[in-house]
Amino acid sequence: MKQVVSYNNGWFSNTRSDILSGMTVAIALIPEAIAFSILAGVSPMVGLYASFCIAIVTAFAGGRPGMISAATGAMALLVGSLVLSHGIEYLFAATVLAGILQIVMGLLKLGRFITFLPQPVMTGFVNALAILIFMAQLVHFEGQGWIMYTLVALTLVIIYTVPRLTKAVPSALVAIAVVSVLSIVLHLDVRTVGDMGTITSALPVFHLPSLPLTLDTLLIILPYSLSLAVVGLLESLMTATLIDDITGTGSDKNREAKGQGLANIVTGFFGGMAGCAMIGQSMVNMKSGGRTRLSTFVSGIFLLFLILVLGDVVKQIPMGALVGVMIMVCVSTFEWKSLTSLRRVPLSDALVMVVTVVTVVATDNLSIGVLFGVLLSALSFAWKIASIQLSVHTTASVTTYRVSGQLFFGTTSHFVNEFMYDSDPAQVIIDFSRSHVWDQSAVGAIAKTMDKYAALGTKVTLTGLNEESARLVQRVGLSPSGGH
Repeated sequence: MKQVVSYNNGWFSNTRSDILSGMTVAIALIPEAIAFSILAGVSPMVGLYASFCIAIVTAFAGGRPGMISAATGAMALLVGSLVLSHGIEYLFAATVLAGILQIVMGLLKLGRFITFLPQPVMTGFVNALAILIFMAQLVHFEGQGWIMYTLVALTLVIIYTVPRLTKAVPSALVAIAVVSVLSIVLHLDVRTVGDMGTITSALPVFHLPSLPLTLDTLLIILPYSLSLAVVGLLESLMTATLIDDITGTGSDKNREAKGQGLANIVTGFFGGMAGCAMIGQSMVNMKSGGRTRLSTFVSGIFLLFLILVLGDVVKQIPMGALVGVMIMVCVSTFEWKSLTSLRRVPLSDALVMVVTVVTVVATDNLSIGVLFGVLLSALSFAWKIASIQLSVHTTASVTTYRVSGQLFFGTTSHFVNEFMYDSDPAQVIIDFSRSHVWDQSAVGAIAKTMDKYAALGTKVTLTGLNEESARLVQRVGLSPSGGH
């Protein structure tokens, strides 16, 4: 049963679960942040600092309690070429500018456009993300033996067994602790967090990007910043929508946009890379019982604690434990019911979902997959509504045409050609009570039809126009060109 709470719920309404789930998330964030740093071509500390800063800021300023935001792979992919060609200072500047753009998007209330995403696209997004998270774990098995597989299996057993015994502690946290202790005590020869990259016990410090403040600099970073802003906002809002569904609560999407922007500005000034919401870590938080802003805050604070105080211990955590946790996330994230419902839903919806999944997995880019899904949904919708029918009722002196369907630029040609101009009597009635007139092209088509009848001496009467359609017809005018 879903826990129904308002998105404005207090910080301490779920304290125990939030603290424990935040700690679990923090441990799982470390290898991800390091991996994304390497992907972007920067020091592992850049990703770790980013994850700390972004988590702390979004805990206060974000619009979706319980969602985890940090350095992500999607953002890292976008900035790799910038770091390679211009250096890390340009990365910091691009991150700050991306944050400013996201705040502007929030002020313009662009967050509401997430509601335009069709359900098949959302389902495809979730399923593709589960597949990508799973595929990202496979690299950790390379060069490893049976011990790695055993640790992953043990982690999964603990994760699914502990909730049957107690729900006082997140099962993922128990699994990480138990498997880590076994690995350290038995001196197992397996890959650890320390093998992912160097972790330095140092606080992030304020740093102004060192680069020339010129128009050329702006032109270099603007394309990257715009991409970071759009991709980051899209992933964050889609993740927020997913968590809304899981928890049965709402969230403020425009506040989330501004919160993400502020977080990226802060991380850019503290030596971090751009980030956004992380669906994998957010799902870890949800599955571990995290619900309020406290869980997000704890994940950031505990991450810093791990770096500064427990760095030597963290380095010994076996990757098998963290891989097991992420596999659990994949299994729970994937919409398994969507596979059995493929035969029941309309073919167009099934196709949109499949195309979204395939595109995301093939390109390793969530934004491209979502864009393809939305475009395909739009084309499918346009195809469905781009049909209009005219039923005819004729008496000795009057012919009535009843229009059914949407009259817009896509149906105007068919509309004009459906009338029997030469054989109709001296009076024609066009009934729009089952139709809607949408644009200037539609008004122009009506005007063209009336002009053809006028040339034959036939009187045309329009009836049934709803208020909005009548207002548009009056405003545009019924000359054949659609003008006054």
